[in-house]
Amino acid sequence: MKKKIVVTGGSGRFASELKKIKTNYKVIYPSKKHLDITSYKKIKNYLKKNKADYVIHLAGMSRPMKSHEKNLAQSINLNIVGTSNLVRACSELNIKIIYFSTSYVYPGKKGNYNELDPLLPWNNYAWSKLGGECAVQMYKNSLILRACMTEKPFVHKKAFSNVKLNFIFHEEIAKILFKIINKKGILNIGGKARTVYNFAKKYNPKVKKIRSKGEFPPNPSMNLSKLKKII
Repeated sequence: MKKKIVVTGGSGRFASELKKIKTNYKVIYPSKKHLDITSYKKIKNYLKKNKADYVIHLAGMSRPMKSHEKNLAQSINLNIVGTSNLVRACSELNIKIIYFSTSYVYPGKKGNYNELDPLLPWNNYAWSKLGGECAVQMYKNSLILRACMTEKPFVHKKAFSNVKLNFIFHEEIAKILFKIINKKGILNIGGKARTVYNFAKKYNPKVKKIRSKGEFPPNPSMNLSKLKKII
């Protein structure tokens, strides 16, 4: 019998790429209507009913990042409380949880951060993701992926020349995910470390070069040695 995976945020950008991947797992993509992460009771009932073996947690509040400053309550409720609800339900039902965090939990100054380096989120979005990480780390049957991903094609007409990170397209991480699903702990996941501009111009030669004025950390790039050893 195929093991079952429940993917929260099943209608999101990354989930749409995940749906294209052939796998030996039975994967379920519930909508917000069917799986409300703000309700612990509803989560537990849904996971129990569907006899899930894994939860890939993608749901939550992401962009624009400024929304986490303006809508603090929503950011906390979805990214921190919602994740905590999921962890609680998974721990009680002995379900593995794979949590998508972000490279922005690192201080973002020196770059080449490994999984054991100190954390200092740059903005409220990153703090909300680290809040979720705290709950996940309390549950040992878990995998935290500190990801740096974006949709394809690169949608922006301008790109920062002074911000260095590990952008990788959603479709590339989707290809990797089922290969690492049984790992535990924390794993940095992304592409080659380079400026946003150098990443973007590879796919769009017309992209314009701009400089960040502090909107983003200058260098939250990650060390991917651990990932490379696995895949």
